[in-house]
Amino acid sequence: MFPEESLMRRCNRIIKRTLDLIGSSIGLVFFPLVLIPVAVAIKIDSRGPVFYRQLRTGRNGRLFTCYKFRTMSVDADENPVRRSDPRVTRVGRFLRRTSIDELPQLINVFLGQMSLVGPRPHIPTHTLFYGSIIPRYNERLAVKPGITGWAQVNGYRGSTDRMWKMERRIEHDLWYIAHQSLRFDLRILLRTFILQLTGDKNAY
Repeated sequence: MFPEESLMRRCNRIIKRTLDLIGSSIGLVFFPLVLIPVAVAIKIDSRGPVFYRQLRTGRNGRLFTCYKFRTMSVDADENPVRRSDPRVTRVGRFLRRTSIDELPQLINVFLGQMSLVGPRPHIPTHTLFYGSIIPRYNERLAVKPGITGWAQVNGYRGSTDRMWKMERRIEHDLWYIAHQSLRFDLRILLRTFILQLTGDKNAY
């Protein structure tokens, strides 16, 4: 798929995994400081579990259980979330807007199922659907999915109600895979942090 690209080089993979382990370990040490108030808020706001588990497609098409804080009612379907979606709870809106709902994915990073930076993981049905109609879509499966990515910090986060939005995501994912480096990952993480401070209009 990517015979010469950056992420295919053994040295880069080792450096990237080291960053993932350091970042996820530090994050998980402080995770209880976020977990306790978020868990209480979720439980007070709506019935159901604190965590939401969903099968996602990982590297080489392997399925894994992705963890998030639950942001929707327990009987919600798995269709993509829209703006002002009635399935999203009051606490869930805040968690999604601030991306706090994604923090449990640090567990996936620590386990080696995800990376801090990479293409966002899709549910299996979306992988099959888009893989059959978007050229080179499946090439993004050559690497681990990420909590954040080049597409997300360039405005291609949120709804993909139009095909061109997903196509732009894939273009950015493939660009990232071809040009990945430690410096590039740190740049994306910094831009992600800045977006959370200033507000990401596509986070809902």
